[in-house]
Amino acid sequence: MVVVLALLVVMHFTVRPWMGSPRWAPDFLLLALMLYAIRARPGRAAVAGFGMGLVADALAETAFGAGALAHTVLGYLLAWGKAVFFPEALLVNAGFFLVGAWVRDLLVLLAGGQVRGSALFWQLGTWSLLQAAATTLVGMFVLLFFRDWMNVGSTS
Repeated sequence: MVVVLALLVVMHFTVRPWMGSPRWAPDFLLLALMLYAIRARPGRAAVAGFGMGLVADALAETAFGAGALAHTVLGYLLAWGKAVFFPEALLVNAGFFLVGAWVRDLLVLLAGGQVRGSALFWQLGTWSLLQAAATTLVGMFVLLFFRDWMNVGSTS
């Protein structure tokens, strides 16, 4: 699993810039966090989220700290959510990816405070959903391709 997570982090900085607009390109860094958080304890997932959030904040245009806060909260909630849901099911993972990516954007936008009014709704309703869908598609490909390494079952 460590190899897959490291590959996703490397792809975030090497492949993602070539995928077009960052508004809809899949977020490999967030995907790595979600894959780890679903399979970790809440405290470890929150610490990993804080670290990934700092890395994301270093390159982001939004207010510094908004990404760290959003990734920390998301890591904790995803790790806690595995107790309620069954993270080995592929469709549950897809739901985690889709909702997690959208919630992260919501938290970053609200904590950053740089987008307000109708622009906030446009961002969340269009671009955040497109990026969440792209991240979910890549996440499902990763889970299917690396099924044995990620301990994901074939039930849905």
